[in-house]
Amino acid sequence: MSEPIITVSGLGKKYRLRHQTGARYLAMRDVLAGLFSGRKNGDHAVRAASAEDFWALRDVSFEIEPGQVVGIIGRNGAGKSTLLKILSQIVEPTTGSVHLYGRVASLLEVGTGFHPELSGRENIFMNGAILGMSRKEIVRKFDEIVAFAEVERFLDTPVKHYSSGMYVRLAFAVAAHLEPEILVVDEVLAVGDADFQKKCLGKMHEVSRGGRTVLFVSHNVSAIASLCDRGIVFDRGSISYDGAVADALALYSSAGTRVLEKQRVADGPQIEGISIDGDAAARGDIRIRLSFESPHVLKNPHLGVVVYSSQGSAVFGYNTDMDPAFESLPIANGGFEFCVPDAPLHSGLYKVTIWFGEKGRRITRVDDAIVFHFVSPIVLPSGVSPDFVGYARVNGRIAMHA
Repeated sequence: MSEPIITVSGLGKKYRLRHQTGARYLAMRDVLAGLFSGRKNGDHAVRAASAEDFWALRDVSFEIEPGQVVGIIGRNGAGKSTLLKILSQIVEPTTGSVHLYGRVASLLEVGTGFHPELSGRENIFMNGAILGMSRKEIVRKFDEIVAFAEVERFLDTPVKHYSSGMYVRLAFAVAAHLEPEILVVDEVLAVGDADFQKKCLGKMHEVSRGGRTVLFVSHNVSAIASLCDRGIVFDRGSISYDGAVADALALYSSAGTRVLEKQRVADGPQIEGISIDGDAAARGDIRIRLSFESPHVLKNPHLGVVVYSSQGSAVFGYNTDMDPAFESLPIANGGFEFCVPDAPLHSGLYKVTIWFGEKGRRITRVDDAIVFHFVSPIVLPSGVSPDFVGYARVNGRIAMHA
């Protein structure tokens, strides 16, 4: 086994959060009014400040071998971007250490490392120099960078006049073509259009095949699945999983499972919990479980499920009346299991609305009962979601148990 190119040991990053408490804020108009009314500034109540420590990262340790393509996965606020900023030497860690054995090119947010007053041409040379490249190396790659970024017409225009898409195209082209040993990419590619996102993913494939190391942060599970061979899952500043990318995505999907507090209906049944099988979602199936209690026996229990895309389009719906094999049993306490093998979904984020109760009586509706990530063998570029129109036909199954 070769020596690791990145070694992270006991890494922690603490921020000091300040909060305002007490009386209202002292605005400029209050000061001016005090001058004319004869009051002193001290007569105004000023808010007191309190502070607390927040650990964005805590005790993070891992090693990455040369040539690995690693997906950094986690929900917003899990610590992913903080980790990349430390690896890119933008911020200093509070505890622990990071050892990098090679040049690092980072693309963390639109325009990072660019000077707005300089032209695209000048920024290419400046950025290359920052990465440690000689002028000869930059000249050799210059035409390839410009062609990839598709900014030929605007090459001598100050980049402050670029659109966000042009900015990120040029920034990625510079970072990927100047041959760093380590390429760090945050979820900025969503700024670009679908064709350019596809080019970027292809370029990262090419970079990894050339033996260079890639760290890729994305919420797009299809991009992670197609590009990465290892996944590191972050949860509230710590690593919850580090291993095969398929298992990492399964864990990430299951992390979307939401166990709700009891959903109460006056004199009616209440939902105790709703969950989704993350392992099944990673295999392309949907398996949703619901448990309930009722103060009276449900003579005709009813369950309805509607799955929505992240854009709010209804993808498909299913209920107990649509399942010819569903057996309705009088029940007071129990649960349902709803299954859809080979679900007609692309990889992405989905939300589920649940309808539950007794047919002919009041029904409980729970919007966004579950938010989950689905993994499909069909790979779409980052940020691209299909437009679903109407319901797709599914062969679902609903089973009830006491």
